[in-house]
Amino acid sequence: MSSSTKDVVTRLLVNDRFKAGMLDNLLSQVQVDASPLVARGELARAQALISVRITEDSAGRKSPSDFDHDAAAAYSNLKSSLLMNPTDSYLWLKFYLLEIGRSGFDASIVGYLDKSYTAGPLEGWIALQRNIIAISVFRNLSDEMQARVVLEFGALVDSKFTDAAALNLIGTSPEIRVLLASGLESVELVEREALAKKIAREGMKVDIPGVQVDERLWHQ
Repeated sequence: MSSSTKDVVTRLLVNDRFKAGMLDNLLSQVQVDASPLVARGELARAQALISVRITEDSAGRKSPSDFDHDAAAAYSNLKSSLLMNPTDSYLWLKFYLLEIGRSGFDASIVGYLDKSYTAGPLEGWIALQRNIIAISVFRNLSDEMQARVVLEFGALVDSKFTDAAALNLIGTSPEIRVLLASGLESVELVEREALAKKIAREGMKVDIPGVQVDERLWHQ
């Protein structure tokens, strides 16, 4: 795989933006050929990631028929890549999201999200995208998956992703907030305090284990 393609894949993984047409041109250049198996796996992954981003960017901007064409290509490329990269947690996350977009939520689709957690339970850059997605369907998850989501939320806080964690907590129901907050007991105190202050400044009261927040923060 060329260095330019690798650079694009890296940018895709961190959710970077691209000029119009750039990904379409690159996708036409990425072909899975008779290269050694490792190289074919890398190319298949690049093809899947590029086609998924094209589909995401085309939503609401292309005609329904063009969007359906992009989505079908992304679906096919993701399936092919996952056959070569079955332990790629990011691809499983994208496959789950694509299925949601194609068919709407269904309990059977949660299995793809579960595969993402099984393959990469504590990967920070994936967690930044995955945690809020999992929280949105928290009540539909098994007890084991809910525990993974709570653990992942704690890892976000512990890794100083305070703003993202605060948004995840604020955007869910009071009952789920309590469950997420309960998983923070093992997180460093300074990070728990940072999260509590961030939430307080947003005007919301959430009990964070071991943290007392100055009530004046609620009114700032």
